[in-house]
Amino acid sequence: MILETRQRRFLAEINVIPLVDVVLVLLVIFMVTAPMLYRGMDITLPTSASNTIKPEIRAVLTIEKDQRLYLDKDQVSIAQLERRLRVLKEEHADVSLYLRADRDVPYGVVVQVMDGVKKAGIEKLGMVTDPTGPERVTDVMAPQRKK
Repeated sequence: MILETRQRRFLAEINVIPLVDVVLVLLVIFMVTAPMLYRGMDITLPTSASNTIKPEIRAVLTIEKDQRLYLDKDQVSIAQLERRLRVLKEEHADVSLYLRADRDVPYGVVVQVMDGVKKAGIEKLGMVTDPTGPERVTDVMAPQRKK
């Protein structure tokens, strides 16, 4: 009598195909239901004679690589900038200004533009940066101190 010994091999691998199927089904469910979550109710709001909440006015000041200056989408010169910002400040006292400058613009030009913003009386000036790395730095809104 010959004894045969069989050695069994156990599979130590995880079958990921059912996991992929479940994840795809969940993805489809979330894609279908997500737009429904943001849908508001259709209501007619009452009117009020006194509105205590004022919308925040934001303007974007852009300095391109070739030192062209834009207030929102309108091109302005440095000489016109202070006048245009004063008009904006008169129309909206609590205006916030975001400064976007190309990284290749000389520092002196950026300082000159920031000086014009300060002379126009705008206190809220934010520097727009491109977030990089894990720290993800965003816009900085800091009111300038009056001296």
